[in-house]
Amino acid sequence: MSASGGPSSLRVGVRTLCAFGARSGDIDLRFTPSPTALEGILGHQRVAGRRPDSFEAEVTLRAEIDGLEVVGRCDGVDMQGVDGPEVQEIKTHRGRLDQQPANQRALHWAQAQVYGALLCRARALPRIVLALVYVDITSDDETRLSETATRDELETFLTALCGRYLEWGRREQQHRKRRDEALSRLAFPFDEFRPAQRPLAESVYKSVMLSRHALLEAPTGLGKTLGTLFPMLKAMPNRPLDRVFFLTARTTGRQLALDGLKALASNTQPPVRVLELIARSKACEHPDKACHGESCPLARGFYDRLPAAREAAADMGWLDGPSLRALAGSHEVCPYYLGQEMARWSDVIVGDVSYYFDFSAMLFALACEQKWQVGVLVDEAHNLIERARGMYSAELDQTRLRSVRREAPKPVQRGLDRVQRAWRALNAERFDDASSKAPVTLEAVPEPLEGALKRFVSIMSETLGEAPIPIQSALLDCYFEVLHFLRVLEVSDEAHFLLDVRPGARRRQGVDSRLALRNVVPAPMLAPRFASAASTVLFSATLSPSTYYRRLLGLERDAAYQRLPSPFSSEQLEVVIHRRLSTRYRDRAAALPDIALLMRDQYRARPGNYLAFFSSYAFLEQARAALTSLDPELEVWAQDTGMSEAARTEFLARFESGGQGIGFAVLGGAFAEGVDLPGDRLIGAFIATLGLPQFDAVNERMRERISQTGGQGYEDVYLYPGLTRVVQAAGRVIRGPLDTGVVHLMDDRFARPDVQALLPEWWSVSFS
Repeated sequence: MSASGGPSSLRVGVRTLCAFGARSGDIDLRFTPSPTALEGILGHQRVAGRRPDSFEAEVTLRAEIDGLEVVGRCDGVDMQGVDGPEVQEIKTHRGRLDQQPANQRALHWAQAQVYGALLCRARALPRIVLALVYVDITSDDETRLSETATRDELETFLTALCGRYLEWGRREQQHRKRRDEALSRLAFPFDEFRPAQRPLAESVYKSVMLSRHALLEAPTGLGKTLGTLFPMLKAMPNRPLDRVFFLTARTTGRQLALDGLKALASNTQPPVRVLELIARSKACEHPDKACHGESCPLARGFYDRLPAAREAAADMGWLDGPSLRALAGSHEVCPYYLGQEMARWSDVIVGDVSYYFDFSAMLFALACEQKWQVGVLVDEAHNLIERARGMYSAELDQTRLRSVRREAPKPVQRGLDRVQRAWRALNAERFDDASSKAPVTLEAVPEPLEGALKRFVSIMSETLGEAPIPIQSALLDCYFEVLHFLRVLEVSDEAHFLLDVRPGARRRQGVDSRLALRNVVPAPMLAPRFASAASTVLFSATLSPSTYYRRLLGLERDAAYQRLPSPFSSEQLEVVIHRRLSTRYRDRAAALPDIALLMRDQYRARPGNYLAFFSSYAFLEQARAALTSLDPELEVWAQDTGMSEAARTEFLARFESGGQGIGFAVLGGAFAEGVDLPGDRLIGAFIATLGLPQFDAVNERMRERISQTGGQGYEDVYLYPGLTRVVQAAGRVIRGPLDTGVVHLMDDRFARPDVQALLPEWWSVSFS
């Protein structure tokens, strides 16, 4: 496909061409993880800085071979090389090069050969030196591998490689043409839109066509999933867009998107290619084995079987989790890595928000590499701030690092010992008061500790090449935790991050501690993701105030914001604020009898299923005990910590039509959003808190930091997130046009004007 995705020309990048046709053999992850993008860029810059004046960096090359335009940018060209004109392919790496998998080295040579062929064409060279330059990011040492090739040899290689791709490329070109023709005729799958669903669809379509980002506050019951997918797909051929990413923070959101796409697929012949991305931990068929051919049968010969599996997957078109797993099984390939490959060739990709917004986000990397024009839909976008903070935060536990020493090989043990020595020095300096439990703010990670952590990573990289470790390994988990910490440290700054160390377990030698690097404002990390997309539409039932989301997410000030009217009426929902109750921590014990009495009286007045939300498990248990003591006959059930998927299903199954009882849950937890209990499966909710995050040392420091950088500290850290949880929880009650119910807001602070301003406009509130 062309770099722009258009069907008028057949064009392919050098990386894509080589990845498609020059890989063979096993998956082998023993030489990973790779350096970060920033480490790679800095490594390339250092190499270029050491080269003579005759060295040309980042040289764009292109040529047409049998109707296929091949385009790429080689790392370097030196027309005055010692052995003649030279093209250099520069790769940064961790660990020992002699442990590099053969297929990875072959892929690098293929890229060098293609660039060599293109340079020979461009500058009429009869022969050229091909140089692979590997740069160790830890030592900055260069390892050079080189060979001389003639123009004819390179032409033969390039022609053969293009021949393997041409048939696939032409087929993809025809698929794109048929896809766009089908989407141009796409009709809404139902006779009419729901109330306010048409304005939602129009807003999405306009945002895409105008290349704008948008925040759309669309209340529950609007049909947000279909109301955003339909216009985005409709805009694909007109914008044009190469790919659509539907991203969500919850598994339930993925399924709703897949259901919507199935409904739309009935109107597109052939349908668009749809891929659901599943986390590696859930997709892996052999979690007890390492990812290389000597251990896992699905990694063995993966790239040899990939072409047939890829073709079958493209023909199938519908690649949700079960379908992809079945197809991968029939071709004896890893389903996770087949899904990663099909991300290159699918039109609509459904997955977690991390696939586009995380550090190593595959979809973001692909979009940049392929220069795709992408439309991004973010469902339940109110979660993105906290999810992003989590993605760009990191924590290390000294005790955990000590515990994995027992299973570590000798060289790794020595690396861990060095980490412990540096960490003990930090603890001795910061925790002279043995009774202190408060976190201590740090301006920077001490150099000896940072150096020891980097050395541990280097030793582990070498060890993984020599003695692979199974996926389910505490040592491997710690390795990735340290890697992530160092990557966050690389991008952190004083304005948007907090660094602290918190004392933990006591030992004879002193105290262990936890080192935390917390992201406060994710905007600088997210902004490049938004800038890369042609259009991003973030939608949720709770996106107020818009300035809060724009500021913390890094959206432009002129990003569109629209609040769509609710399809429900105030007559459907009775909202009562109990301004004589206080659920502040100091007042809870005194409030428990009144809370229990209120719940019992409401249940007796209208028996049915209710949800009661509390700020913590401790508060939940206290309230349940008070209600049970007041009315032992009333049926209750409660959320537990660490509930399994089966236990969650059982909890929700209690909310059957015609049922009676009260389910107790934690506000902001698994049952406070993304739960659909229509009709009389749920007729009311009790919310005994404002949902404010804890007033602890960490949140207070976040509040101070946000205030210092021009934000609204209290509102951003406490009020807005808390009220979002409340509105989301209350939104479980009314799910359809015929539903009726009641919501009791049990705290006097709900009566404050600034709090009421954040409640949905369609609510009609009374006071008690």
